[in-house]
Amino acid sequence: MTVHKPLPVFDPRTVPVAGIDDHLESVSPECLTPASLRARFAAPPAWTPEHSVEKKFGDRHPALAAVLIPLVMRQELTLLLTQRTANLSTHSGQIAFPGGRTDDSDRDAVDTALREAYEEVGVPQDRVEVLGKLPTYVTGTAYIVTPVVALVMPGFELRPNPDEVADVFEVPLSYLMNPANHRRHQVEFDGVTREWLSMPYTEPVVNLSGVDTQERYIWGATAGMLRNLYRFLMA
Repeated sequence: MTVHKPLPVFDPRTVPVAGIDDHLESVSPECLTPASLRARFAAPPAWTPEHSVEKKFGDRHPALAAVLIPLVMRQELTLLLTQRTANLSTHSGQIAFPGGRTDDSDRDAVDTALREAYEEVGVPQDRVEVLGKLPTYVTGTAYIVTPVVALVMPGFELRPNPDEVADVFEVPLSYLMNPANHRRHQVEFDGVTREWLSMPYTEPVVNLSGVDTQERYIWGATAGMLRNLYRFLMA
């Protein structure tokens, strides 16, 4: 039996901000429409992803996976994200895209992403228009992830899988495509300097006492793949 080295346990919110990329230009609203995104993926430019391979944790074996980057077609495009349950073996409690490990029965990465999005949160495949894929992203936990970008027609009922998903929410795509909201972090672990991005998003929450706020702490692999989407759209 293979015994994997335990993953680090820490609160990323406690790691100081090393820098904020507010010197970079944001993606213009004209480029964040369904028509513009269709055109960009139909004729992609030459570009280089900024984040591709995280430094590996221990001796975990590589595994293929795929995620759906679901852009919900509201008046302004939003990104649908999940918060993983606390009992999962990797990335527990983190903000993530719907997705997961590739099954033997999956035809390709798109098939994996669509299947996982349906199983995790109930996104029906007939409401999804796949635009294309971003380059693979290798996580520190050795998942080789293919991000699949898609437009999603709203109007269906979400059905989060309680074993995997603690919550589902949406963030305006324009917020995530503005580098003024991208924070850079560094931390030492096992003698290795690890770097990542965070994109904290504060949303209003209506409750019995009025309107409160809740922070959605987007970081790590999810933020890295979003930064690659930003670079793709700005290329």
